[in-house]
Amino acid sequence: MLITYTAKYTKLENGYMGQLLEWPEVITEGETLEDCRLMLKDALQEMVAAYKELKMEKLGFRTQSQGKDCRRSGM
Repeated sequence: MLITYTAKYTKLENGYMGQLLEWPEVITEGETLEDCRLMLKDALQEMVAAYKELKMEKLGFRTQSQGKDCRRSGM
């Protein structure tokens, strides 16, 4: 599934700032517009990964990155 987001870029004194309009918490800066685009894509991927991990933890799962299996705890 491909999801498209709208990015807003703002020219700063030392480069560019990028932010996703649909997900304003995803925000970054880069020296050039291309750098900013790449960093915004990376920031989005990191935010999605963090939300997935948080959701799993809220459901009582442990992630493999914590060195444990992904079975439901307390069962």
